[in-house]
Amino acid sequence: MENQQNTTNINWYPGHMAKTKKQIIEDLKLIDIVVEVLDARIPISSRNPDINKLTNKKLKLIILNKCDLADEKQNKNWIKYFEEQGSKAVLVNSNTGEGINQVIKKIEEIYASKQEKYSDKGRIGKSIRVMILGIPNVGKSSFINRITKKNITKVGNKPGVTRQKQWVRINQNIELLDTPGVLWPKFESEEVALNLAYAGTIKDDVLQTIEIGFSLLRFLIKNHLGKIINRYKLDEEEVKNILEKNIEENDKVLEIMDYIGKKRGTLSQGGNVDEEKIAKIILEDFRSGKIGRITLEEID
Repeated sequence: MENQQNTTNINWYPGHMAKTKKQIIEDLKLIDIVVEVLDARIPISSRNPDINKLTNKKLKLIILNKCDLADEKQNKNWIKYFEEQGSKAVLVNSNTGEGINQVIKKIEEIYASKQEKYSDKGRIGKSIRVMILGIPNVGKSSFINRITKKNITKVGNKPGVTRQKQWVRINQNIELLDTPGVLWPKFESEEVALNLAYAGTIKDDVLQTIEIGFSLLRFLIKNHLGKIINRYKLDEEEVKNILEKNIEENDKVLEIMDYIGKKRGTLSQGGNVDEEKIAKIILEDFRSGKIGRITLEEID
């Protein structure tokens, strides 16, 4: 693998997403509250800036999903951040149901705060109409299945599984409008693009898996070295010796990547480390939380 790992050009915008965006603009006229589902590990990178602008005049609730994969202290910091920005926020683990009851409670609270306005328009007694928005692979479908207690939306590990909009009633007071996940035409920074790639929002087959795995490992070595050593049972002294070598940073990362590969037995027929295999392992271990609870975007 070449050591030119400093830039990553990612631009992915399937045609159906432009159509979905137009439909969302139309459907917003019917909506009382927007529920925006974000990935708790990347709350800013997983937020579609186009959608954020379109919904800025709507009542909003932020869902920080996959909170079990993110750092606990950072979870609290991000809740505080969004509330200071004027949006209610809830930590959710859609796999276990953690936070789901609080979401329902918050929706009703937000609506009640504006109920007088709605009563003037003859809306008393009608369902609260909620739109669920989120980019691909933030766990939006899992969230909807959990909150409705039904298996009504497709869930998959590939981005963009949900295709058609659908109304779903979760109780006598609340109706949800699910929408397909929407990315935006161009990522504003390399950091955002990489964060989305690490979290699995962008399909791996669109990218160079080795490069993304390498970049993630570089970040983890810099910020969570102990978790890497523990996960892959590396010798701390050997890792320290590699990091103290008088060589380029990328060469150090590559040596540690090869070290992990040898530990995991990902060797090719020639005895060399299969870099694609070990890159996939690192990415999958991060996405599943096996390396530990890690927030990529931290806030003080």
